[in-house]
Amino acid sequence: MSARALRVWAWLHKWSSLVCTIFMLLLCLTGLPLIFAHEIAHLTGKAVELPRAERPDALASLDAVVAAGRLRHPDRIVQYASPDEEDARLWYVTLAPSLDATGDFRSIAVDGRNAAVLAEPRFDEGFMYWMTRLHIDLFAGLPGKLFLGFMGLLLVVAIVSGVVLYAPFMRKLEFGTVRQRSGPRTRWLDLHNLLGIVTLVWALVVGATGVVNTWADLLIKYWQFDQLSSLLAPYQGQATVPEADRAPLQQMMDAARGHLPDKRLSFIAFPGTAFSSPHHVTFFMKGDTPLTARLLQPVLVDARTAEVTVAPDLPWYLTALLLSQPLHFGDYGGLPMKIIWMLLDLATIVVLGSGLYLWQRKRHQRPVQTGMPVRPGAAV
Repeated sequence: MSARALRVWAWLHKWSSLVCTIFMLLLCLTGLPLIFAHEIAHLTGKAVELPRAERPDALASLDAVVAAGRLRHPDRIVQYASPDEEDARLWYVTLAPSLDATGDFRSIAVDGRNAAVLAEPRFDEGFMYWMTRLHIDLFAGLPGKLFLGFMGLLLVVAIVSGVVLYAPFMRKLEFGTVRQRSGPRTRWLDLHNLLGIVTLVWALVVGATGVVNTWADLLIKYWQFDQLSSLLAPYQGQATVPEADRAPLQQMMDAARGHLPDKRLSFIAFPGTAFSSPHHVTFFMKGDTPLTARLLQPVLVDARTAEVTVAPDLPWYLTALLLSQPLHFGDYGGLPMKIIWMLLDLATIVVLGSGLYLWQRKRHQRPVQTGMPVRPGAAV
């Protein structure tokens, strides 16, 4: 590679790293507790658990479950309902002030065996809420998501440019060398490069899937405009079906399950919400394997007649979004996978922090050993 090309790659690596490093450090730090969100909920006693029942196999109708949640907040509207991922007998009913509300939610945990309200967990307060909002959108909504998505793109540029610069640098050293007899800056440079190349694939996967996740709102809106609107053309212009005119919810769920008998329910979106139409209750179904459990298929059931209208396959971009979410947090392989994700996250924090250190030291003295870093923030 020519000297001019190396300078261009070095410039790309330096500035993409410097711009995104602080935000990547924030995302790595906030992402650590999110990896273990389920375990933290159980340790802190915030996880809802079903009590023992005299008839453990008995199930209440879904209408009774949703009605129990609605009675807790009669001034609100039911937007969604979903069974617990671990125990389908536990239900969560989500209510909001209006159909199009996006921030003010109340989630009611209901025992699906007897329709008894168990708890009202708050997901909009506490340490985990702050970590989640900082990680997802910096408390800035869609603009915050898109900004973090751009930072993720800069991270990808920094990683790719670092790999390009790594090859000529490593011609001088054996792989994994950390020169202990040199000064602290040289040792940190070697450690920066070593950890950078070791975590290369993981950082690319997490960075790229994080970028995709920031586009979730836009992708869903595009799906509604591009495909869902054409499928629901016969219902265009009709008002949202009022609750009094709807068929029994249990009957609608039975129709959805009958249409896709090999799948199980993920969540229900009620008429007029972001994931449904004004005239339908939409049942999002999923498979049983670790992969298919992440792939959803909507079944739109007519809210008046309880008949299945359509069950379209999701387009490729929403499939990519659904697959990117478990890859981003490493929550598809149980606790061992989460521990691996934690260790790689910690290594990335060291890479980012050492990159800032190397850049700061370079501003005050000439480098002891010339060479090119691998990962964001080095700018040496």
